[in-house]
Amino acid sequence: MTNQDTIFGKIIRREIPADIVYEDDQTLAFRDVNPQAPTHILVIPKKPIPKLADAQADDTQLLGHLLQTVRKIAEQEQLTNGYRVVINTGNDGGQTVYHLHIHLLGGRAFAWPPG
Repeated sequence: MTNQDTIFGKIIRREIPADIVYEDDQTLAFRDVNPQAPTHILVIPKKPIPKLADAQADDTQLLGHLLQTVRKIAEQEQLTNGYRVVINTGNDGGQTVYHLHIHLLGGRAFAWPPG
């Protein structure tokens, strides 16, 4: 299965619905269907990259754009007390969908270490 065939690829192609909160030519952001915080948004690149470890040097601009998108959405969501940004990579990292995605979590205090 390519990551274009993942649930996130289907969301990008609008084959399945999602609560989209932001979109531009490179990224799509939507609310997680299984939220782990009052605000839980996934920010994904439209370019198919299975996991962070697969990103190439020519993806540097896109990776920076993803983080700037997270910042914009956090502002849009009024997460003024802070937020957590998570990228799970690979099996041991807890990645379950193999399409690079950033979790934006906020609206509550978080503990450390995360577990």
